[in-house]
Amino acid sequence: MEIKPCRQKWNGTMTDRERFNRQMHFKSFDRSFNMEFGYWDENYTEWKMFRENGIEHEWQANRFFSFDRIDVLGGHNWMEPCFESRMVEETSTHRIYINADGVMAESPKDSHSTIPHYIKPTVVTPDDWKKVKKERFDINNPIRIYNLDDLKRECPDDRDFPVGIHCGSMIGKIRDMLTFEGLCYAIYDYPEMLEDMVETCCELVEYSLDQLLPNANFDYACGWEDICYNGGPIVSVPFFRDVVCPRYRRISDKLHKYGIDLFYTDCDGDVRPLLPYFLDNGINCLFPYEVNSCAHPGELLDEYPELRIMGGVDKMALGGGRKEIEKYLISIAPYVERGGFIPFCDHRCPPNVKEDDYLYYLDLKQKMFGM
Repeated sequence: MEIKPCRQKWNGTMTDRERFNRQMHFKSFDRSFNMEFGYWDENYTEWKMFRENGIEHEWQANRFFSFDRIDVLGGHNWMEPCFESRMVEETSTHRIYINADGVMAESPKDSHSTIPHYIKPTVVTPDDWKKVKKERFDINNPIRIYNLDDLKRECPDDRDFPVGIHCGSMIGKIRDMLTFEGLCYAIYDYPEMLEDMVETCCELVEYSLDQLLPNANFDYACGWEDICYNGGPIVSVPFFRDVVCPRYRRISDKLHKYGIDLFYTDCDGDVRPLLPYFLDNGINCLFPYEVNSCAHPGELLDEYPELRIMGGVDKMALGGGRKEIEKYLISIAPYVERGGFIPFCDHRCPPNVKEDDYLYYLDLKQKMFGM
């Protein structure tokens, strides 16, 4: 389906690629890079502008709003093959199922957006891990070999938009297999198993990087963790420092060899206890940086001048109406202007944000940061 944009792309004198790289490296730029991080599923049915224009997915919304283009590529650096998703039980209110990571989970039958209740983890004991590792984490699986013709087509040297290389997850996806509680227990009950899981994830990422980095010019690197909540990290700082960080260092060393010095990780919650260790081991950008569970982005940017942020627009302010939106954008304006900060909603935009207020936010953002 052809998407008819509802607004024009912001004017500028640079390509999206030039703008992104200059802004994120504290160099002069024509205007802020313009992007957002998507929407809750409910937005696609509750917002009239989405319903009437057939907007059902994030990539369609990005075209609808004429956002700047940004892409990411990566090899198969996680479970291959995944588990077959299947229904286990269905009640009048809930569905119990096995997900692609092999975890038994329960979700509301009405499919409203919420975190599932995890019932049974994929891995509990070292014997469980030994079996899953052999069946699904084989580095020699042919699917892990990247098609270089596809790479050259998806990441041409003469492109005008930024492309990142995906560096997987060192502990967040492991949490998905073990569950929150299972990970907390495993740190103390099975530390050798857990470190082997982290090492396996790192080796798979390294294998993909060794294929991709010599054959394309990437603008940034990215990963995913989600190991924090509003009370801080769900893993101990010593575990993170001693087990996870050395793997980040290995990955960032490979990236630096190919000139990639911008590396973000997607980690929600209060990341402050982990931030010094992120920075010391090559991760120098936070995405999408949740405000309400942490702090105003200016606090971190003042404390860590080398830090970059992508996101950081408080979704609570977006839901608070136009005065709150204006007040918040004014508060981040100096940080956007100095560079290293691309502002957008600090996670998927929730449906409590009125669509007229969201359009006001986009218009105000253009007025303030379209320069």
